[in-house]
Amino acid sequence: MLYLHDVWVNWFEGEENGYNVCQFHEWRRGEDVIELLDQVPLLLIEPILFHYIENNLAELPRDLLNDVFKKAYLRKNHERIQLEYCFVITDGRGILAVDTIGYSIPIRKSRLIPRQEQVVYEMTDKNEPSVYKFKEENTEKDYHILSPEPMLMYGLTRKERQLKNLLFMALDQLYISKNTPAVRYWYTEWNPNKYAEIQTMEFEDVWNALYEETKTGWTEKHDTLCERLVKGQPFFEKLWDTECDPKVN
Repeated sequence: MLYLHDVWVNWFEGEENGYNVCQFHEWRRGEDVIELLDQVPLLLIEPILFHYIENNLAELPRDLLNDVFKKAYLRKNHERIQLEYCFVITDGRGILAVDTIGYSIPIRKSRLIPRQEQVVYEMTDKNEPSVYKFKEENTEKDYHILSPEPMLMYGLTRKERQLKNLLFMALDQLYISKNTPAVRYWYTEWNPNKYAEIQTMEFEDVWNALYEETKTGWTEKHDTLCERLVKGQPFFEKLWDTECDPKVN
């Protein structure tokens, strides 16, 4: 068993998609809670399993859990706290720290700092991956508006990804409302050149057109639409205000 020592982690909890587990350069001082792992087991695994763990909140292989059971320690206030199932995995390309907080699914995930990533690559360079059996039929994932496919998020900053998720949440709520005048209004805000055409379109067609035109990239136009869509909705407004706080970014 390989071990890493003195590993800084920034846990993202309940994230099923790897793109929401931020790389080190996107960590936020003063907002993110950074912890120090005194010791954590390191596993070189096959790419298909790495992708499965990185992009799902699904059952981990029992043999893997058994291999890492109580072998990780958190350092906190000069104490050394044993963790049940905490480990670092790599497939030789990606690297991910995982803590199940006692469950059998990867509840918390973190990237590593660049210096520790280099150590991982060096330690596993000549090794063969450990093979763990798992239900491979679960590797095919269904993406949807509240869990967007990675290609819609690649290239965006942390703030842009968060706001895009918020926009999709607002669009999903708009869809649930089945309010044709409302969705026509918002599509007109987005694409005023289509005003006359929009007035004759049915609800499904208008909403689908709005979604298809907003789902790619992130621009000032997206920013404006998102801010206006969430206005007057306390929960969404709070998310907006948190993400757009100058102290955060």
